[in-house]
Amino acid sequence: MISEPVVVALDIGTAYTTALVAAVHGDLPRAPRLKVLGLGHTRTMGLRRGVVSDIEEATRSIRAAVEEAVRVSGVAPDAMYVGIAGEHVRAVGSSGVVAISGDEITRADVDRVNDVARAMAIPQDRELLHAIPQEYRVDKADGIRDPVGMIGTRLETEMYLVTIGSSPAMNLRKAIERAGYKTRELVLESLASALSVLTDEEKELGVVLVELGAGTTDLAIFHEGKIRHLGTIAFGGNNVTSDLVQGLGITQNDAEQLKEVYGCAYEPLVDPEQVIAMPASGSHGERHLSRELMTHIIHQRMDEIFDKVQREIQNAGFNGKLNGGLVLTGGGASLEGISELAADVFGLGVRVGVPGVKLDGLSESVSEPRFATVTGLALYGAHRLAQSGGIVTRRTGLSGGGVDKFANKVKTWFQDFF
Repeated sequence: MISEPVVVALDIGTAYTTALVAAVHGDLPRAPRLKVLGLGHTRTMGLRRGVVSDIEEATRSIRAAVEEAVRVSGVAPDAMYVGIAGEHVRAVGSSGVVAISGDEITRADVDRVNDVARAMAIPQDRELLHAIPQEYRVDKADGIRDPVGMIGTRLETEMYLVTIGSSPAMNLRKAIERAGYKTRELVLESLASALSVLTDEEKELGVVLVELGAGTTDLAIFHEGKIRHLGTIAFGGNNVTSDLVQGLGITQNDAEQLKEVYGCAYEPLVDPEQVIAMPASGSHGERHLSRELMTHIIHQRMDEIFDKVQREIQNAGFNGKLNGGLVLTGGGASLEGISELAADVFGLGVRVGVPGVKLDGLSESVSEPRFATVTGLALYGAHRLAQSGGIVTRRTGLSGGGVDKFANKVKTWFQDFF
C-alpha cells in the first residue's frame, strides 16, 4: 500500500504517448520530490503535429500507455496532468492596476491585481490555459517580484496569458475520457519540460529551451527568472525521416530505424568512408548506404529548423540576452551531433536537458530527453498537490475535493514555478 500522495502525468506526443505514475514526497510543500513508480510508453496513433486527428486511434494509444504504467506501478489512477502543445498555442501580455487603500500591500491586493490582468477578453474559439505574472510595479518602482508587505498607493502587474484552441483541447480531453480517465489539468508541454530540466540560474541569466519533437519544434525563452516568449516551428523529427525516405530511396520504417541507430546531425563527426549495411527486403538484396550522405540529409534539415528557431529568438528581441545558453530536449535531442550543430548555429553554450533532479525510485527509466515533458508534468502535479494539501488515494488518484473542484482552485496559476 502506497501511503504517499500520487500524481499521474500523460504526454501525448506525435510519435509516442507516455504515462508516468509517481509518488510525491520530500520537503512538502516547499520542495516536493518524485518517486517514479511506473512508466508506460507506446507509439502514438491519431495525432498530427501535436493535435488529435483521429480520436479512436488516440484513445487506443492513451489506454495502452496508461495501462502499462499502471501494471508496473500497481496504482490505478483516473485523473491526470496532461501536456498540450501545437501551433494553436498563443501567448499575449496583459496588465492590471489597482489602488491600495491599506497601510501596506497584502496578498489579497496581489490577487486583485492578478484578477484584473487575467480578465482580458478571450475569443470564443480559444480558452485560457495559464496566466503567469511577470513582474509588479508599486507606484513608480518596477521590477518587483513579490510586493506583499511593501508601502504604496498603486499596484500594477504585467501578466503573460497563454491560450489554446478550444477544439484541440476538447478533442484531447475527449480522447482521454474515452480511454476511461479524467483530465485533472492541461499544461503547456514546453513549460512542463522547463520545470523538469532547467535550473533557476539558467532562467535568471536567460535561456532558450528547444524541444525537438516529431511533429513540431517548440521553444520557450526565459529571462530574469520568468517566461518571456513561446514559439512553435512547424517542423520536427518526422520531416527528417521524410527527407531520408526521399533522399535515400528507402521505406519509412527503414528510415526511422536508421535514424535511431546511425543518425547524426553534424557532418564533421562522421567518417566519410563509413558504410551502413541494410538487410535485404522484398525485391532488394543487401544494400549499402553512405553514412556521410545520410548525415548530410539530417544536418541540412536540422540546420533549417535551428535557423527558424534563431529567427524566432531575434524577432522576440532576445538575441544577445541568453547568457544561460540553449537547452535541447525532446526525442530529437538524443541525436548524435545535435549539440555541436546547435552550438554552431546559435553561438551559445548548449546542453541536452535530461530529467534527473528531484527524482527517486525508477528514475533511470526516465533519464532521457524524450521524457522531459512527462516528468515535468508530474513535477507540476507534485507542486499543485503541495500547494493545496491534497492527498491522492491509491485506488482513484483523486484528492478529497474531486477533480473539478481541485482544478478550479489552482487553474491557470504558474507564478510559483515560472
